[in-house]
Amino acid sequence: MQHRRFGNTGKDVAIIGQGSWHIDHGDRASAMAALQRGIDAGMTHIDTAEMYGDAEPLVGEAIRGRRDGLFLVSKVLPSNASRAGTIAACEASLSRLGTDRLDCYLLHWRGRHPLAETFAAFETLVRDGKILSWGVSNFDEDDLDEALAVAGPGRIACNQVLYHLKQRAIEHAVQPWCERNDVALVAYSPFGHDDFPSAESKGGRVLAEIAEAHGATPRQIALAALARHSFVIPKASSAGHAVQNAAAGDLTLTEVEIAKIDAAFPVGPKPSTLPML
Repeated sequence: MQHRRFGNTGKDVAIIGQGSWHIDHGDRASAMAALQRGIDAGMTHIDTAEMYGDAEPLVGEAIRGRRDGLFLVSKVLPSNASRAGTIAACEASLSRLGTDRLDCYLLHWRGRHPLAETFAAFETLVRDGKILSWGVSNFDEDDLDEALAVAGPGRIACNQVLYHLKQRAIEHAVQPWCERNDVALVAYSPFGHDDFPSAESKGGRVLAEIAEAHGATPRQIALAALARHSFVIPKASSAGHAVQNAAAGDLTLTEVEIAKIDAAFPVGPKPSTLPML
């Protein structure tokens, strides 16, 4: 598994991690096995959120006794992101996860509470050792500019965004902004939302061709392509699926292969608002 420095945190983090949105909707034992096998395979970056229903308790059970060595992330809902509300939400997430700290804590998306309040709460949580860093999610370029003006340089650890081969809007402005400001980019829903390229499509054929050359699967090639610019957090519903996801962290694509993927999945025009789920 390849690792990369996670923004300004000073930590090297696995480029392929594990998401947990809707992980509580299926068989609990399978979800638990997927998370644990994923950790064994090197996917030690685990992402969750208070919004994800029963995901935090499930993640907490999966990591019990193996918290050290993980990069654990959760998120506060915008409706809870007042100064006091953020602190209370974080403490509730810590309780559900069965841990005393988060490696990174995110504002899930922009809401009605001023960023200054949320960020002040984040800094209090850092001071108290309950979080080690903080960031944002679903922030477009103008949101990031405002966040930087409020927080100052070197405080925003990451921006978690929707990013898959059929949705590359972040490459217009968000990705360059994050690179300029040493902010890690984290890609959620990297296979699309039930919209992975079919084997019969042009893009699907390109992914299959490249996959065959690497002895890999099209989904592994998609993850490797996205991981060139971001940390990627796919969700796995089974242990076998988790191991397959993790293997993408060892793939390196050639410039020719990258060019083929870019041609099959063009970035497209810049949308008026940043896509999100």
